Amino acid sequence: MSRRSLLRAFGAGAAGATLAGCGVPAAFVEPGDRAGRDSSATDRTLHFANWPLYIDTDDEDESKRPTLDAFSQRTGISVTYTEEINDNDEFFGKISPALMNHQETGRDLIVISDWMAARFVRLGWVQEMDRAKQPNVDKYLDPLLRSPAFDEGRLHSVPWQSGITGIAYNRKKLGREIRSTGDLWADDLRGRVTLLSGLDESFALLMQGNGVDITRWTADDFHEICEQTQKRVRSKHIRRFTGNDYIKDLATGDVLACQAYSGDVIQLQADNPDIEFVVPEEGAELWAESLMIPNLARHKRNAERLVDHYYDPEVAAELATWVNYVCPVPAARDVLASSKDEETAALAEDPLIFPDDAMRKRLAIARDITSEERMDFAKKWNPIVGL
Repeated sequence: MSRRSLLRAFGAGAAGATLAGCGVPAAFVEPGDRAGRDSSATDRTLHFANWPLYIDTDDEDESKRPTLDAFSQRTGISVTYTEEINDNDEFFGKISPALMNHQETGRDLIVISDWMAARFVRLGWVQEMDRAKQPNVDKYLDPLLRSPAFDEGRLHSVPWQSGITGIAYNRKKLGREIRSTGDLWADDLRGRVTLLSGLDESFALLMQGNGVDITRWTADDFHEICEQTQKRVRSKHIRRFTGNDYIKDLATGDVLACQAYSGDVIQLQADNPDIEFVVPEEGAELWAESLMIPNLARHKRNAERLVDHYYDPEVAAELATWVNYVCPVPAARDVLASSKDEETAALAEDPLIFPDDAMRKRLAIARDITSEERMDFAKKWNPIVGL
């Protein structure tokens, strides 16, 4: 399942949205009740929960994680690393009972998608990080990612990795370039286009195709794309809506163009150089999956140190060579470019890892869907995409 898989039905996700939107008294945690007793000074450990396949591993021993091991060796802090986050909503359901009842989660650091991070911030379920103790984050965090609408100033979150939702297509089979979102609706692509099914995944790119500033989109903008999408479903222009299975459709040629994630396309291009990724002329969504420290974490200071470790350009570069997402530390590019290994040095020139200046100008972080909007929007979107 994709790390960007989001709301697909009214299951746990809808329950979480209802909780966040109805002002349940026990759910919101006041600022003064978020910090626990920090044992970092005497207990040199921390528990880090992440997604599968989202950290570098040793080529000969997959149980070893070089960048994480280097942190432990340098600081003496032992890290319990678990790959337990397979879906944002599922993980929300796992730890929300503890958070809403002012209890420890047993985790000091978690990685969740920014749309879910927004929910945690609104509920007061995560703590502010002490930037005075994170000089690398303060110095090297990509300016494009510094102040999303849900967490101005990035007080509660720090991007682990970033990515772009744009358009992937098979240029050889299509026989022409795609430069804008509007190009998807040309007659020669009827029945050969897929869009992402998740509400949070899909709406930004479609709005940008309409010329909307996604940092401040409105309900009217959302309803307009719903009407447009519904018409394209009825005319059978859109083949279907997908999760990460668009990768197979594009690889086999069943579709010629699709909404896609930059990190996935890097892997596709390794097998098929005819696959291209486009940030449309109107723009594309820049997103992140971010590190956060849950309330009552017992090792907050240790967690802050680990976050800052990954913002050392040398460490960020090592991680980038393995995960192949957009690196949130632009300074890591120079580290890779200086590598004597040609394959590693080439990554510094990959715009899907280090977007160039022209691409960066077309990237924006979308305003998130608020808890008040989510239920109504899902009710309108889900029937269109068949959820």
